[in-house]
Amino acid sequence: MPALVTPFDASGELDITSHRFNLTALTGRDVEGFLIGGSTGEGPYLEAGERRQLVDAARDELGQKPFIACGVSVESLRAALAACAEASQAGADAVLVMTPTSLARGRHQWVRRFYEALDAAIDIPLMLYSVPGVTSYELPVDVAIELSGRPGVVGMKDSGGEPVRSQQITTAVSGDYYLFAGASKALSLSVGGGAHGAITSSANYAPSLVQDVVNQARKGLDKAHEVQEKLTGLSGLVESRGLAGVKLAAEVAGLKPGYPRAPVWPLEGEEADSLRRPLEALKGQLLN
Repeated sequence: MPALVTPFDASGELDITSHRFNLTALTGRDVEGFLIGGSTGEGPYLEAGERRQLVDAARDELGQKPFIACGVSVESLRAALAACAEASQAGADAVLVMTPTSLARGRHQWVRRFYEALDAAIDIPLMLYSVPGVTSYELPVDVAIELSGRPGVVGMKDSGGEPVRSQQITTAVSGDYYLFAGASKALSLSVGGGAHGAITSSANYAPSLVQDVVNQARKGLDKAHEVQEKLTGLSGLVESRGLAGVKLAAEVAGLKPGYPRAPVWPLEGEEADSLRRPLEALKGQLLN
């Protein structure tokens, strides 16, 4: 599933028209599910009511068939409850909730209790989200495994890029539990270690390549090596420029990613050209 970009206009308002375009464009490229409002979707900068608008637009544009997870990136239990209610009321299939960290970083028992309280209170399936590149905090494997036993916890996105974690978690959990890899550079190894699939920013600009890595990795890591090497090179080129690089790559690939919301700023001038030139050269081969 793409960790879908969220388009804003130059004044920082949601651009729902472009959001609808992106959903339709990626569905036309065989994408069957989306993460809306994750970290790539600038979830930490979304305001009250905006998750509802984004999910509402997706359901109106695409109907009930696509799987839609809604990202929740907030710092308090109260805020998480409100955001999860928005997502549920708008028709999301699950919420992907980032670890709270501002005052809880390193306090594993507080983070565990946050997820336990959230699971007990919401009426929508809950997925854990560990993304240390954003939060500087990684959900410990033992806490993730313990939380997997909760009745409403159905999976996890692990973006730390350490494939051995995938194997540790998937080996320990039981039942219908879906672990998704979030780091493009480690995708084949993560799937080889038991991850169900991918939720990545790279699926905005190279969805077919991401799907190819997942499919090949399910057959064996030797089969996935070549396509993983392509994805690693491409995503490394893009992600070295951060979220602004992802938005530019999505634009080159034919989406309408819009502006980021400050304090993220778009790439400009030579910085933009230094990324656009190699992406344009790869457009026919990898950006699809």
